[in-house]
Amino acid sequence: MLTPKKIVHRKVFNRYGQTRKGTLLRGSTLVNGEFGLKAMSTNWLSSRQIESARRVISRRCKGAKIYIRVFPSRPVTKKASNIPMGVGTGSLEYFMFPVKPGRIIFEVSGVAEEKIREAFRIAGHKLPFNTKIISRNDNLI
Repeated sequence: MLTPKKIVHRKVFNRYGQTRKGTLLRGSTLVNGEFGLKAMSTNWLSSRQIESARRVISRRCKGAKIYIRVFPSRPVTKKASNIPMGVGTGSLEYFMFPVKPGRIIFEVSGVAEEKIREAFRIAGHKLPFNTKIISRNDNLI
């Protein structure tokens, strides 16, 4: 799974990331691949969810080049059960990436369009937000 090798602060003071309003301009266009999976709503994306979607895409699209455009670098902490209030923040649970509408999560190139569309449809069910399949031809028009 994806985790940072080194982090400066193990526990972040502001755990919740940016505000969840607005759309995204940076990271909203295709760069490397012919087809992409675009987020249409906001949510946190954990490293487990990225890995499960990546496995679906790589198994459905044999021989394709897959580009992952997000990296979970923000730590999320969680307290253990039966711990009273006021003891401080809990231990590190997982890493997440805050996703906004318009962010491209995956890009794929080198396989037929129908295989990619089927793989992205199944991978979209693994992610905690609505997704849309886009192609390079759609961006040019």
